[in-house]
Amino acid sequence: MSSVYDKYELVVGLEVHMQLQTKSKAYSSDSNQYGSLPNTNVNPITLGHPGTLPRVNKKSIEYAIRLAVACDMQVNRNVYFARKNYFYADLPKGYQITQDKTPICTGGYIPIKTEDGKEIKINITRAHLEEDAGKSMHDQDPFDTLIDLNRAGVPLIEVVSEPDIRSSKDAYSYLTELRKLIRYLGICDGNMEEGSMRCDANVSVRLKGAEKFGTRCEVKNMNSIRNVQRAIDYEMKRQIDIIEAGGVIVQETRSFDAANGTTFSLRSKELAHDYRYFPEPDLQPLEISLEEIEKIKNSMPALPNQLFKKYTAEFGLSEYDATMLTNEKEIAMWYESLIQHTTNYKSACNWLIGPIKAYLNENAIHIDDFKATPSQIAGIITLVEGGKISASAAAEKILPILATDASKTAQQVAEELNLIQDAGEDEIKNMAREVLAAWPDKVENYKKGNKGMLGLFMGELMKKTGGKANPKVASAIIQELLNEA
Repeated sequence: MSSVYDKYELVVGLEVHMQLQTKSKAYSSDSNQYGSLPNTNVNPITLGHPGTLPRVNKKSIEYAIRLAVACDMQVNRNVYFARKNYFYADLPKGYQITQDKTPICTGGYIPIKTEDGKEIKINITRAHLEEDAGKSMHDQDPFDTLIDLNRAGVPLIEVVSEPDIRSSKDAYSYLTELRKLIRYLGICDGNMEEGSMRCDANVSVRLKGAEKFGTRCEVKNMNSIRNVQRAIDYEMKRQIDIIEAGGVIVQETRSFDAANGTTFSLRSKELAHDYRYFPEPDLQPLEISLEEIEKIKNSMPALPNQLFKKYTAEFGLSEYDATMLTNEKEIAMWYESLIQHTTNYKSACNWLIGPIKAYLNENAIHIDDFKATPSQIAGIITLVEGGKISASAAAEKILPILATDASKTAQQVAEELNLIQDAGEDEIKNMAREVLAAWPDKVENYKKGNKGMLGLFMGELMKKTGGKANPKVASAIIQELLNEA
């Protein structure tokens, strides 16, 4: 059933700020460690004392180029820094060092999949380097706002998308893919709850078919990707309601209230000229050589899209399996280590996203803290595929032991627990005859079409062999004897 909202099209562009994982700050030698005691990672440069001079963090330049290569962006080889002037209590210098006319990267895109499975590109306008401001805390004291300047000067890269996003779910997908990418690149941990990745959404609406964009509102202060989606959904409805009531959208900056899922006005939107941008006089223009770009390009890690294509095209895994393997960098890297010890790519995938993932969840540990080695898991795969042990015994009995003892092999544990299925076919056949002879009425039921009896016979046979029979061999023998009966 159509509604008034169906007349409109959503238009969204996202600005994503990401704190870079460098050891020191953007323009000073202060530590860039998260979680330090308030106001301990500060020095005269961070505090904006007169006579201090900033210095560019070389690692932040490298990280920006990594992102550029990964997103097919153009690296601007000649850039200069700029001052963005505004006063906040948590910005000691009274200005922010950023990039204005010469961002370090331009163009490029992030590929995403829409709800219907179609792959589209969200184009990127620019990515530029800048420094973070300090943090104002309004909830620590009932009367005063407290300031922590540890965050002041932390290096940021801001990625600005084109207004290509047409649904809140596509915005969710874009942020998810971008966060996955920066984690693979090792440039940012993407933790929105801690503020190392922050997103501002520029939201507008227009009638479907219209070419001109509507007036946009910028929504800030969203601490999760899900909340970005919620804020966009609310803002779209709010703007359409205003237009349908004959009102006019006012360009402004709004905040998101996660408790009730609404946005509220913070201030009228500042224009660029309000910031009085001008070239940073204390930093020389930066020249990036082609050799440096090529060096960084050659040192790039494997990226999620590349691994996805490798797993589906070369290994024959399903898209679901490839997605499960590449969603987290640590899981993908563990899989890459595992397949150095086995070429059974499907079994390796099944073990990692099945029993191993279940073990991690049940014990609330991260894959980095998983003590079993890829070599040990490959040993389990060899035993199971060779019919030496059952998959259930391997998952329930061998895996927990290997997860706490990296010194033993799967073979050793299987032998210690007497799990090796070494019963010969003649022995299994004799025991199977005994089982069928003990259940003549059930055999008759099977012959009349009750195939469920096969499970009963298998269970009795496995008990009789003490689990030493290969289930595939045992099943084949029982069916053979039943057909002869």
